[in-house]
This record gives sequence, C-alpha cells and structure tokens, in this order.
Amino acid sequence: MDPGAARLPSLDRATALDLLREGELEVIGRLVASSNHALFCTVTRRCPDPEPDLVATCVYKPMLGERPLDDFPDGTLGRREVAAHVVSEATGWDIVPPTVLREGPFGEGMVQLWIDVDESIDPWDLVQTGDEALRPMAVFDAVVNNADRKVGHILPIAGGHLLGVDHGICFAVEPKLRTVLWGWRGRRLAPAELEVLERLATHLGGVVGDALAELLAPIEVRATIRRIDELLRTRRFPQPDPDRPAIPWPPF
Repeated sequence: MDPGAARLPSLDRATALDLLREGELEVIGRLVASSNHALFCTVTRRCPDPEPDLVATCVYKPMLGERPLDDFPDGTLGRREVAAHVVSEATGWDIVPPTVLREGPFGEGMVQLWIDVDESIDPWDLVQTGDEALRPMAVFDAVVNNADRKVGHILPIAGGHLLGVDHGICFAVEPKLRTVLWGWRGRRLAPAELEVLERLATHLGGVVGDALAELLAPIEVRATIRRIDELLRTRRFPQPDPDRPAIPWPPF
C-alpha cells in the first residue's frame, strides 16, 4: 500500500459501498479460519494529487473458493451474503457491513468492509445475558433464515452497535434457522420491530425485491416474503424446531 495513502478508520456507508465496488483490490493474505478461502485485502481508490488515495481493508470471498454444500446450490454463497446486506439496509438496522458483489483477482466474489471490533465487549456475554441490542439481529435472522448465527459472527463495535457477518448460508426455502439468539423465543415482537417488518414486506414488492431477484432464485425470494408474513401473523419471535438442530455447531 502507498505510504502516502489516507487510511480511514471509518467510512460513511455510501462512500464505503462505492469504494468496495470500484476500488482496486490487493490481496494481503488468507483468513485461515475461513472454510471458503476468504481473503484479507486492501481496496484503494486513486485520487488526483494533492488528495490522498482512499484506502480501506476488506474481506474478499471469491466464488471459486466456496466449499460445496449438500443443501445450497454451488457458487451462490457470496450472492447470499450480498442479499443479506440488501435486507439489512432495507430494515434500517445496520446489521450487515457494507457488502458488494464484484470481480476480483480470483474472479467474481463477495467483498465486505473489514470491521474492527471493540475488544472490551465479549459477544458471548451479550448472548448469555440476552442483551436487548441483539433483538434486531434475532428478527433479521428469522427473516433471512440464517442457518449459522454463531457467537463469533456477532461483532461489537465502538459505541455499542452490533454487526453480523458470515451470511452465506441464508435464504434457503426450507426452514433452517440455527442461531445462538434464542433468548426471545416465543416472545411478542415489539411495535417498532413489527413496523420494520411491515415496511420490509412493502419494499419486497418493489426495489428490494428487484435487488434480491438478481441475487437469489425466485423461489427463495418468495420464501423470504412468506417468512416475513408469518412473523407479522404471529407477532412473535419464532420457536426452535424440535425436529432439527436449532443451534449451529460449534456455537462459537
């Protein structure tokens, strides 16, 4: 990276998305804990002198590196991560970091802004105590049918906000919700949560639905609409299904 470049510790979302879409990706190394060959990168937008270049760090998951799964079509995990970002943006809850689908050094893949976490906050403590800041994420996971909400996928950041990552196995048609966020199971949804779901249902009939249609199969978009309708009908958080695993393994 150019030593004269300006690294911004935080970016507004519009700038971050533009940088992720158009910036130059440079691979720094592989994230060895990832099962799908996730790569740690810098993304740079060259600026004319005397302005410094705009540089951020990000995660790049090329579709060529995706591990095949029995219950999800090959080459779709990155698109599901981008679809999760689309839904997150539509809710206004700011759960998923800026995420785009683009070409990179190893072909098309998902590119997501790297998030520096607040090391003073332990996500496991938040899960155990049922911290109310996790409620929107629990509702979001029910909407996108998240099959892998682990503790390590919850990122606390400075200021107390919580982000979620690793949404590659979401949006299945059949129920697959596996999460550590069962603390509100069966409880009533708050009026503000219902309002967000109603707005999301409306948007899925318009621009949000159009965006998801470019990333998911039509049957998966329809299943997402049905899940929202069911949450609005019951007005409650879902219950674990006793006939299938309700918590991902390992949970961390």
